[in-house]
Amino acid sequence: MIGHDVAAIKTEGLTKHYDDVKALIDLTVTVDQGEVFGFLGPNGAGKTTTIRTILDEIRPTSGLAWILGMDCHDQSVEIRHQLGYLPADLALYPNMTARSLLTYFANLRGGVDWTYVEELAERLDSDLDRRLEDLSSGNRQKVGLIQAFMNRPRLLVMDEPSAGLDPIMQRELQTMMREVAAEGRTVFLSSHALGEVQRVADRVGIIRAGRLVALETVADLRAKALRRIEFTFERPPDASMFNGVPGVRDVTADNRHLVVSFDGTMQALLAALHDGNRLIDISTEDADLDEIFLTYYRGDGAHRDPARSNERDRAEAEAVG
Repeated sequence: MIGHDVAAIKTEGLTKHYDDVKALIDLTVTVDQGEVFGFLGPNGAGKTTTIRTILDEIRPTSGLAWILGMDCHDQSVEIRHQLGYLPADLALYPNMTARSLLTYFANLRGGVDWTYVEELAERLDSDLDRRLEDLSSGNRQKVGLIQAFMNRPRLLVMDEPSAGLDPIMQRELQTMMREVAAEGRTVFLSSHALGEVQRVADRVGIIRAGRLVALETVADLRAKALRRIEFTFERPPDASMFNGVPGVRDVTADNRHLVVSFDGTMQALLAALHDGNRLIDISTEDADLDEIFLTYYRGDGAHRDPARSNERDRAEAEAVG
């Protein structure tokens, strides 16, 4: 029996080099049971290398990793009984029907609840009696999702799971992930679909060029991001009222309107409204995860090096065949 005080995933200094390509550098992170953890980064950032390393598909250059308290290499077989996995490069047997394939996977796992399998198929609008070679990429992805969910794993690891899904199915998948977390199980969601992560994740890790550059709750990330706040006053305001307020980046005035670009606390901003000019209205536009994500890829040294990233992609592909 796995205690709920044990981390779903834990890594210490996890590092993976392909010759001189540093695909993953000193990753130390803990993913708690019962959360949806979003792992963000563009292609080539190190997301798939991380997954393949913790799942013991490739060996780390250095560092350690555990899943549900078990060593990812020494106890990899035991881990498989607690795991559901959807890789980004899903490969299926084309001549089999979806039902035959799922039966095959179910037998490998010692059996599953087929009532639940049928429920998953209905929710994802998946025809299990068609041959896989006759399915579109989106419908093949649904089959991959069913096999990942069907054994009700303690840990669900998915690499770009919404690829090929239409918006309705994407929302259904998000609902399914939240249901997993509500049951005390865990989802590790690797993605570059920022909107999806924003809607479903409890916490987010952002990886850039193999390094973890942020580890926050979605709410905390958004609180730190630049917001646009518009004030409407009874008469034209004095824009200097916001001088010296921590977090104020820019102030523009237009007649009775004042627009502030801001990344501080609302309490400090509201406390600056002191000139007796009556406030008529206030509106705010929170930054979404797209804008936040880009802040970690801007500036000196923050731009992705396409040549280096392509080199990392090629090295990883060669290493895993």
